[in-house]
Amino acid sequence: MKIFFYVQHLLGIGHLKRAAALAQALRRGGFEVALASGGFPVQGAEVTCQLPPARAADASFKVLLDEAGRPIDDEWKRRRAALLLDAWRAAHADVLLIELYPFGRRPMRFELAPLLEDARRLRPRPLVICSVRDLIQPKPAREAEALDLVERYFDRVLVHGDASVARFERSFAAAARLGERLAYTGYVVAEAPPAAETARGEVLVSAGGGAVGARLLEAAVRARELSLMKGAPWRVLAGVQAGDGQLAALRQAAPAGVTIERSREDFQALLGGCALSISQAGYNTVAEVLQARVRAVLVPFAGGGESEQTERAQLLAARGVCEVVPEAALTPQALAAAVDRAARAPRPEAGRVDLGGAARTVQLLKKWLS
Repeated sequence: MKIFFYVQHLLGIGHLKRAAALAQALRRGGFEVALASGGFPVQGAEVTCQLPPARAADASFKVLLDEAGRPIDDEWKRRRAALLLDAWRAAHADVLLIELYPFGRRPMRFELAPLLEDARRLRPRPLVICSVRDLIQPKPAREAEALDLVERYFDRVLVHGDASVARFERSFAAAARLGERLAYTGYVVAEAPPAAETARGEVLVSAGGGAVGARLLEAAVRARELSLMKGAPWRVLAGVQAGDGQLAALRQAAPAGVTIERSREDFQALLGGCALSISQAGYNTVAEVLQARVRAVLVPFAGGGESEQTERAQLLAARGVCEVVPEAALTPQALAAAVDRAARAPRPEAGRVDLGGAARTVQLLKKWLS
């Protein structure tokens, strides 16, 4: 069976990372997967079809920029929509899997509307599925539009979360109207490699791709000397999207005992071996933190009116698996205090959150296609 999987990341790299993990699991499950990405390439994320990339100019997502940093125009949209349709038709897929839309990625309607119309006219009709994370950015005024699009085009909605932690209704109030279309999979996370012995005793600080993590990294560098973990080595990963200037400034500010790096391909192995993690609360990082059962401090990104990371962090803190510092309250002192609380706490228990989302997605697709 063939799957055509569309994903568009605009600011961070989390959407592509989760889609790549799902694509890998689906391939292991016997599916042939064409992963089409509309964002900028990311090292380690295997993409079958790279569309001309676009990114958001900032956290407001109001302006999209092309590969040259120019605002996209109608001609660019026509060209990309045509390329996407060509790739879809060439795939002859049994399943059209679309990440986030129609619960987000509204600016990409110029290419998703013709793609969905093309899938609807085909005979036999492919199975059309939305793949969406646990929590989305609530937009009550657009829920009716999203419901209409689901009812018109989509057969299923895969929510990659644990319903016992967060039901989809928390961020999409009309979720009950999705009825039997909606299915929870558990959180999606790539298989964990063996823990890195070199990371034993470390404090690992990360900010996802690094697009919006500067404040956290700067506070962490200054928090070390104020915390109980000041005698431990701290490793700060700025992220693949961090600028050279930001990286240089962090290295200049870092005291002895703090290592500054852009990124590490063995991040999961480092996470599995470290004593404590400090990070934002993006979907993928949180799933990897839960998988590693590491003591953790989450500083959720809240810029541009975003609430998804804050909601996720608070729900997990209520389960006793992390400490939280709201971004608005972030100071080196507040971060050091949270590190101390996390360091004193026991290691989180296994099985507190369902992390079987990749395997469950494979099972559900096989069931629906049988």
